[in-house]
Amino acid sequence: RLSEPSESTSSYELFGASLPPAGEPLGLGELIENSSQYQGAEVLVHTRIARVCQKKGCFFMATDGAATARITFKDYGFFIPTDSGGKQATLHGVFSRQPVSRAEAEHYAEDLGDSGTPNAEEFSYSIVATGIKIFKG
Repeated sequence: RLSEPSESTSSYELFGASLPPAGEPLGLGELIENSSQYQGAEVLVHTRIARVCQKKGCFFMATDGAATARITFKDYGFFIPTDSGGKQATLHGVFSRQPVSRAEAEHYAEDLGDSGTPNAEEFSYSIVATGIKIFKG
């Protein structure tokens, strides 16, 4: 592990800063469906970790049905375990929708361990997280 949890309990591990004490997390699908409302805003989101960067755990792809977002960590300040794929998580950070170049799409695919050339979408959704709670089990 390149980053140890800042808090660990029998039900979760917290990486980065503590999550806000109040507030009901949005589902990732709901967030993306209403993306214009949340552009540039701090959000609390519950999602599934689909795939994690296999080099360091420095980002992951979050999914909720067809909705996907790339999650990175503020100031490269922490990482998550590379074996976190498939787990549920709640995270806090700043949401954005941004264009993606072919070079960026290829770089992300390589870090996820994909082979071949990815189909670059015109834009992607992302969250720069300050903290993430990864649930065990």
